[in-house]
Amino acid sequence: MEQESLSKYLSLSPVIPVVEIDDSRKSLPLVNALIQGGIKIIEITLRTESALESIATISQKVPSMCVGAGTVTDVTRLQNSVAAGAHFLVSPGATKSLIDGSRYHDTPLLPGAVTPSEVMSLYQQGFRFLKFFPAEAAGGQKMLRSIAAPLPEIKFCPTGGINQNNIQEYLTIKNVICAGSSWVAESDLIKNNNWSEITRRAREISSSINRNLSG
Repeated sequence: MEQESLSKYLSLSPVIPVVEIDDSRKSLPLVNALIQGGIKIIEITLRTESALESIATISQKVPSMCVGAGTVTDVTRLQNSVAAGAHFLVSPGATKSLIDGSRYHDTPLLPGAVTPSEVMSLYQQGFRFLKFFPAEAAGGQKMLRSIAAPLPEIKFCPTGGINQNNIQEYLTIKNVICAGSSWVAESDLIKNNNWSEITRRAREISSSINRNLSG
């Protein structure tokens, strides 16, 4: 059931903005800017003290936005993210304790994997969707294409070094369901309340992707 929910969430948009929020009061104008740009999914990384409060605010006040918690590296962060109302959880890797902890919740986990052995291990544990991180540093598009042939059942969300210049190329790979990018809502844009630029970037990357995929 969790994998079905995750499939639905990851299919909401070809790009998932991966963001850091240092002030929870900025969470609502941020998601409103993204929605105006045509994006209704976001991953908020647990790298700031305001992250969990921001997730809770979005979950409670903007039901049309699918909000995920990123950088979920241990069971405590997993539990806190679920309590905050995160729709899905994202981890840069996978540990036994994290996988075991995820079994106690309905909130789906998107664990990270890079090597074929890691991918195979997670597949055997029931995971069909994985984060490929750090994408560019770990071989990027060539690596994903190489994995696709022997492991066709797995779909990836590559993240790390992905921006408006290379995201379309990632999305042409058959085992990529979507891609995560911090470019859409970079930290400086959020800090400076530059919501119009975030909307512009969201609209730009969404429209260019749609044109590319339809062609």
